[in-house]
Amino acid sequence: MPSTPLAALERTRLEFGAAAATAKLVALKQLAHARLGSARAVMRLHEVLCFIRAYPDNAAVLAQVQALLAAFDRRSDLRAHRVALTDRGIAGTATHYRFFAGQAQWLARQWPDKLRLDRSEPGADERIARALPALVTPAEASALIELKLSGYAALDRLRGANETDATFLLRRIAAMPGNGFTREAYSDIVDAGFVLAPGPDTPSRTAAHFGGAPVVFRPEGPPRSRPDLRAEIARAPRSLRRMPAGDSAAIIELARAAMVVRHRSLEAFSFADGRDAWFVDHGDGLAMALVGVIPPRRHAVASYYGGLTLRNGVPVGYHQADIVGRSAALSFNTFDTFRGGEAAFTFARWLAALRHVFGTTSFSVDPYQLGNDEALESGAWWFYAKLGFRPRDAATARLARVELARVERSPRHRTRPATLRRLAERHLFFHLDPAHPHPLFPLAALGLRSGAALSARAGSDRERAVDDACTELLHHCALPSLRSFSPDQREAWRRLAPILTLLDLGAWRDDERRALADLIRAKGGRSERDYVARYLAHPKLDAAFMAAAHRWRSS
Repeated sequence: MPSTPLAALERTRLEFGAAAATAKLVALKQLAHARLGSARAVMRLHEVLCFIRAYPDNAAVLAQVQALLAAFDRRSDLRAHRVALTDRGIAGTATHYRFFAGQAQWLARQWPDKLRLDRSEPGADERIARALPALVTPAEASALIELKLSGYAALDRLRGANETDATFLLRRIAAMPGNGFTREAYSDIVDAGFVLAPGPDTPSRTAAHFGGAPVVFRPEGPPRSRPDLRAEIARAPRSLRRMPAGDSAAIIELARAAMVVRHRSLEAFSFADGRDAWFVDHGDGLAMALVGVIPPRRHAVASYYGGLTLRNGVPVGYHQADIVGRSAALSFNTFDTFRGGEAAFTFARWLAALRHVFGTTSFSVDPYQLGNDEALESGAWWFYAKLGFRPRDAATARLARVELARVERSPRHRTRPATLRRLAERHLFFHLDPAHPHPLFPLAALGLRSGAALSARAGSDRERAVDDACTELLHHCALPSLRSFSPDQREAWRRLAPILTLLDLGAWRDDERRALADLIRAKGGRSERDYVARYLAHPKLDAAFMAAAHRWRSS
């Protein structure tokens, strides 16, 4: 049976060289005019085009792929199967999702006429009816309460002729008093479902591309063998640069869109800070964008950076690192279209970026990243274990040794799901210096301990308790006031003061206490990379946190 152009293109996607490029070009030109007979075939074409765009053979192949993707929403077969292809992130199709608060607000700002409420969402009508009175004027609220209108009926009565129901609701939430956290909590209570209709520039996987990335044509396939993790981490990226405003804005939009069309969310993208965006070029068309978060969303102690993995400007995955000192908690994902290839290599290059950009030497993966349904299905635990990550927990380490030995004896061995779940109950770790592993930082313990200390100061009056802690920290740091601090730096002081005053600062040297002031300035500054550097330059602080956590566990 002769091969179809689509099957031929799929078969050659991982083949490179002059003959493979010619075969791809022939198939691509045929597919430009073909009408595919099923939604599945349209989906297959879309996926192979996205893959080849990320791994192009030459300029001619890339140009043909780009032309096909640019016109994809106008294909007759796409229009014929549009409903069946809903929620696949393909240009010209709709996306249904209960978007998180930050995502929904972004969509309402960017595409106010394309975003509407999904009125088939169970329970949302009643939740909206309860929430609306607090969002409108007293006269409107009284009418809603008296008439007992349903949520959707009330929105239809109140919204303007040129506003969708979703945009009206989200704009009213954005206008609420309070701060971003209170408005986000209110959105979570409403918990509405949304539909993002397709438009010329609405988010899609079809158009996903960063124009500021280098393009490299491939003489051979991407690296698929398992890397030597230590060797890769030791190899510095080709270059690192702070992204200019235009590029950082584009990469943040691209990252947010990548989450929207895949029904995912990452807070580091929703609240990204364009001033703290870094472009890491690894060479060979592989790059990564690392983006910090705006000061109001920064953690008191940790620094977290979200990122996109790019192949020739195409997003092929995303990640987040939560950094404290020399340790980083990792979340890593390769998008479905690009799995089964170089995920281990790109993961290794990400760790190299963390090592050379932030000084990270200890890496951990938490149980959720190992044991959620997607992780269990994809074998995430084995992905990390085969790269050298190991558990610290004694019982889990024994079980891991048994499973690793079974794999060594029989590479075809498959771990039972129940065993995988047990293995995934504990963190995995990788240390560049195994003789001096960095302990798992006790962020939760710090939070609870600081809460207890605030209650001891002033009971439920957290504002007064935080004021007291701020004054105490000023005394320790020999500062008369925070007059020279920016508003973001003052907020960082208020967040850190209840934690730092848990430590025995009176026993520290004067220079060690004064250095805390510069560290807090950096926490509220332009880039948290400066804060990470100052934290590393203050070993007394990290040691004090760890010693305090040990005392708390023992008490």
